[in-house]
Amino acid sequence: MGREKAFTLVELLVVIAVIALLMAILLPVLGRVKRQAKAVVCQSNLRQWGLWFPMYTEDNDDKFFGGWNSRVGAPLSRSGWITVMRPYFKDSNDVLLCPMAVKRRMGSLGSSGSTFSPWEGSVRGSYGLNCYVRNDPDVARHSAPAWHIPCWKTPFVKGANNVPVFMDCAVSRFGRYMTVPYGPAAPPSHEGSRIGFDGGSARLHRVCINRHDGYVNGLFMDWTVRKVGLKELWTLKWQRDVNTAGPWTRAGGVKPEDWPEWMRKFKDY
Repeated sequence: MGREKAFTLVELLVVIAVIALLMAILLPVLGRVKRQAKAVVCQSNLRQWGLWFPMYTEDNDDKFFGGWNSRVGAPLSRSGWITVMRPYFKDSNDVLLCPMAVKRRMGSLGSSGSTFSPWEGSVRGSYGLNCYVRNDPDVARHSAPAWHIPCWKTPFVKGANNVPVFMDCAVSRFGRYMTVPYGPAAPPSHEGSRIGFDGGSARLHRVCINRHDGYVNGLFMDWTVRKVGLKELWTLKWQRDVNTAGPWTRAGGVKPEDWPEWMRKFKDY
């Protein structure tokens, strides 16, 4: 009786090495495909909001909701945009969550989220509303020029395709607003830094998050959805009098080496 031939130790090691090599090649590809699929779902969520926001304005004389404080005629001072929009998205809370940021991080602080975790408020979410998308009077809330409020009261504006309405965001302040880039907002020095309850120009840090491989997804006032490069955030028309060719744009003279190290690899605008 002849013996059945078995694998030698060398052959087994070769097979294991080949499998390990294939896994090393395939796993990054599979991870990238998975992230791309989540980015598609994220954009689908934003397109839903691109239906609901114009539905609201059509029902309200082509105007956005108020939202700053009742002393200047904004009746929704503390209710927030989530409460106002609830009749439109009802109980579909999943549309508030980017698939890349659905898992609550341990020890999350108040309503602050992170690049890959949602903010906490009356509901959980991963998106936020541009603070200047509201029907408030153009008055100075305080004496400081930074608190002047040149709001986007209606979606029927020139250059609507560059006006952000709703975007990937790490902080929402209980559904009241998202971000306000006051003046020449400097980029965050480190990835994920100063995302919490910050003020002034640092509020742009809430959306300058590397959630989609150098991009965030955003809904614009012409109700289109597209990905936005992190450096491109400084070229958007957040408010009516913002300078879209400021010092952190190529038109304003910024150089690649001027950006924080973690952002230098991203596309320039």
